[in-house]
Amino acid sequence: MEFKGFSKKTLAFLQAIRQNNNKEWFEAHRSEYEEFVLNPSRAFVEEFGEHLMALEPTINFSPKINKSLFRIYRDSRRMGAIKVPLKHRIGIIFWQGSGSRMQTSSFYLHFSPDELFVAVGVRWFEKPMLDAYREYIKDDARRSNLARVLKAIESKGYKTIEKGYKRYPKGFDKDMSDAELSLYKGMATYKILDPNIIVDGDLLIDTLYKIYEDMLELQRIVYEISLRVKEE
Repeated sequence: MEFKGFSKKTLAFLQAIRQNNNKEWFEAHRSEYEEFVLNPSRAFVEEFGEHLMALEPTINFSPKINKSLFRIYRDSRRMGAIKVPLKHRIGIIFWQGSGSRMQTSSFYLHFSPDELFVAVGVRWFEKPMLDAYREYIKDDARRSNLARVLKAIESKGYKTIEKGYKRYPKGFDKDMSDAELSLYKGMATYKILDPNIIVDGDLLIDTLYKIYEDMLELQRIVYEISLRVKEE
């Protein structure tokens, strides 16, 4: 299936999920989900994955649920404060390495009626990745280079995720250059765009490619960190 963009009805369908967030409604409208969300998402993964290989030849992608695509149903074990069973935000991921797709550097995006969110890196480190990150930035040269990369990306209009800690972890203090890098719970940069871009396939692909190209240096650093994760 050739990717020409998502339907003009896609965002309206996601809004309908938000307003009718129950399994009975969804099962009655499953064919619309497949037409407006699932099938074009699969086509997009195939199309854009080939483009991304020009930036990062070892990138992983697959147009399958639990690979590049995410389940529409929330994990009932992890719903927490979010009690509704369905997601009205559609995530897509292209990841690097053999580890968990969420704990190795990735090119990520999600779209909803509210936004198109585009990011690179890992937004939330689990402990093995957090340990590897902190060990990596203990080196002055690597820490300085990461700070430089983030400033360069931010100078192009992108944002870095917020810090997650207020106290410096063991091995870091305020007198170290770029010590604030140790306060992050993840390491990622992102941009938020108008979600209506998704209906124009060429515009979507060109826009994403430019953003990911701008963020590529961070992608490679976070991937290098993921290779340092120690098996538990």
